[in-house]
Amino acid sequence: MITLLLLLQAGGWVAAVPAQQPTVGDTIRLERSVSTPPGWRLRAGKLAATSDAEPLGDAVVLPTATPGEWIVRHMVVAWTPGTLTIEMPPIWRLGPDGGVDSLAGGNATFRVASVIPDSVRTPAPQPALGPMRRDRLSALPVAAAAVFAAGALLILIAWRRRSPRDLSHAPALAVAGEVADARWLSAGEPKAVAARASHRLRQALARSIPEAHEALSTAECLAAVERAWPQAPLRDLRELLTALDQVAFAAAHGVDIAPLAARARTLARELGGGSNGGGSSR
Repeated sequence: MITLLLLLQAGGWVAAVPAQQPTVGDTIRLERSVSTPPGWRLRAGKLAATSDAEPLGDAVVLPTATPGEWIVRHMVVAWTPGTLTIEMPPIWRLGPDGGVDSLAGGNATFRVASVIPDSVRTPAPQPALGPMRRDRLSALPVAAAAVFAAGALLILIAWRRRSPRDLSHAPALAVAGEVADARWLSAGEPKAVAARASHRLRQALARSIPEAHEALSTAECLAAVERAWPQAPLRDLRELLTALDQVAFAAAHGVDIAPLAARARTLARELGGGSNGGGSSR
């Protein structure tokens, strides 16, 4: 709410009692008319804020239709009800030749009404309120929620325990043959060739001599073969298994693994064919 104060004057500032009394927090406009010689200008000072009222910005200087007549306007807001007197800042008149003249700001007096009604200023004691009756709560929503939760749980359990689906039988996958040693070697994988050859040889030994199973180390396997089958080609077995282990575990470099793998396959076939003879010698 913007209220222009009229009628009452104090120190040259226009004050007023309008039809609707301004209240605390309203925007109030204070104006003063100032005359200057021809060619002169005005500059208004800055209004200081107080605990009762404070400005809402810088002052505005407006020319009127009459030459040499100016209007100085301040926008303020009051925080205290009652009749307030504000000390206004000085007004400076600036001449065209650089001359300066000052006018005292004076005081602006106006009245501000309170926003609190008169009936609230002296409140009368009120009787205590009676106890509020509690609304009766129904157990139906709780029971419905419990039944719904139990049903949902049973449905979920039944869905999780459904029987497996029957899948259509797909055609059997064709089993490709093993990769030749030459392809592994051309791919730079001599350790794979050595590991496969050692595995085959150890499998043949385990089938021929159960005591020399694959869980044993190379030294333990050779010792078991020597105990169970003294006529076994221990020298060839020791040389082949040691060389293959060194290549498989990258302990030897620059070894031609192809002849070793071929000797291991040949010896594995011989052990598989002579397993009955080995068993009879025990």
